[in-house]
Amino acid sequence: MAFPSDLQIAQAATLKPLPDIAEQMGIPTHLLEPHGDSVAKIRLEAIDEMADRPRAKYVVVSAITPTPLGEGKTTTTVGLGQAFKHIGKRATIAIRQPSMGPTFGIKGGAAGGGYSQVVPMELLNLHLTGDFHAVTAAHNLLSAIVDNHLYHGNAAGLDDHNITWRRVLDVNDRALRNIIVGLGTRADGVPRQTGFDITAASEVMALLSLSSSLADLKARLERIVVGYTRAGEPVTAKDLQAAGAMAAILREAVKPNLLQTLEHTPVLVHAGPFGNIATGNSSVLADLIGIRSGDYLITEAGFGADMGAERFFNIKCRVSGITPDAAVVVATVRALKAHSGKYKVVAGRPLPPEMLAENPDDVLAGAANLRKQIENIRLHGVSPVVAINAFPTDHPSEWAAIAEVAASAGARSAVCKHFSEGGAGAIELAEAVAEAANEASTFEVLYPDDVPLRTKIETIATKVYGADGVDYSPVASNQLDSYERNGFGHLPVCMAKTHLSISSDSKLLGAPTGWRLPVREVRASVGAGFVYAICGDMRTMPGLGTKPAAFGIDLDENGEIVGLS
Repeated sequence: MAFPSDLQIAQAATLKPLPDIAEQMGIPTHLLEPHGDSVAKIRLEAIDEMADRPRAKYVVVSAITPTPLGEGKTTTTVGLGQAFKHIGKRATIAIRQPSMGPTFGIKGGAAGGGYSQVVPMELLNLHLTGDFHAVTAAHNLLSAIVDNHLYHGNAAGLDDHNITWRRVLDVNDRALRNIIVGLGTRADGVPRQTGFDITAASEVMALLSLSSSLADLKARLERIVVGYTRAGEPVTAKDLQAAGAMAAILREAVKPNLLQTLEHTPVLVHAGPFGNIATGNSSVLADLIGIRSGDYLITEAGFGADMGAERFFNIKCRVSGITPDAAVVVATVRALKAHSGKYKVVAGRPLPPEMLAENPDDVLAGAANLRKQIENIRLHGVSPVVAINAFPTDHPSEWAAIAEVAASAGARSAVCKHFSEGGAGAIELAEAVAEAANEASTFEVLYPDDVPLRTKIETIATKVYGADGVDYSPVASNQLDSYERNGFGHLPVCMAKTHLSISSDSKLLGAPTGWRLPVREVRASVGAGFVYAICGDMRTMPGLGTKPAAFGIDLDENGEIVGLS
């Protein structure tokens, strides 16, 4: 009998009333705002009302450098959260809201998988409570105000060749990467070149994820820099009188969403910044609620430990003030075999048949990546646990090879079968994480606030990525100088690079050495509170493939969604 699809499993689930889920977290019903029967928003007053409760252990789930297929990080996060109930502990899960760009593209949804899912998965992957649309609207309102300001005389003196604020859309659409606006008659605006990013790459999305209150959200919106004058002075959303209306659009989106897993573990879903372009972590607000709601708060950071976890440690934890107690590094047999360099994995295609043959030596040949990602966790003083995410095509000898690598690096490990068995399949992982989280934490950020931006970039490049150094394009160098002059040098840095390699070159597997990091461009997300360096050929608006997932998604004769993965 074939294993049911994720959607079939999700649609067969019996959900508990959300007040019951909230009760597990100690959240009374007066703090809930129902959105239908299976989703609720949590009022921000919960943060103050729960402030005196014990603090949960804080666990971040990261991974080795993934294949284009992904290695089941969200599934592991959900499975671990469910597993804690099996060992008598209360856990809350905090994850990002999926972007519909990847959902309709190659990657598919991000609700977990198998018997470790967040439900209802259809709502989670499609719209949920409309937070993404609110971010899109707030961002594009500011875009419209910028162009309107130019049309009505440009009193702020914006240099129309140095306007950095673009537009956004939550759809993969390569044709919108570079566009001309203002074409037509004089009444149609001022012609200029601009473009679209995907909504998950919006600075508004990033600042939503990093805000600690509604007042903080509004202050961050005011600080957004939309461009510069000819003298190099920044022009902000506050200068253009746009921040108040943007805050009004985001008034409801600032509240985290409450859902549940298949086993009724509480899940906070909030914000969705991209993992290879932006911060790649769910919201600070969700964590401020979740950290007082049980024994463990488990959150997920995008892509490998060199990316989402590095930003979690150096940006999110810096903002929230919450220090992590342990970190999970998800590893798979297929990913380590891919890092051996012997096989090519292509999104949307089956694995090469020879890759499925029992071969622990190939696993060991790709082990450098796992060792380096364990090291990247330890760089921040956090205890790592390797979650060996088991697939039916794996062999026990290959799991043993991964465990051997973890042990040689001083890390705990556990084989996990949460996809097929739910929380029961991750009990060993939960026990290992509990042990790691009970060790004394020595967490520290990688660099202080007061060192120059170049020092911050070079620290991440050499210590986390293993680069020999950094090469700045003339454009990037001038931008960094400008940001330092304008007082942005105290901000942390967010590195935008490929997620398919620890380096900036997706073709370099394992833990490459003897290379230098190219920084092509640097952008200042002053409202969000970081400067981000674009390394190599990064796209802030993805495109669709030949056969995107959208081709298989439909409604059946009963109006039920089919084909969503």
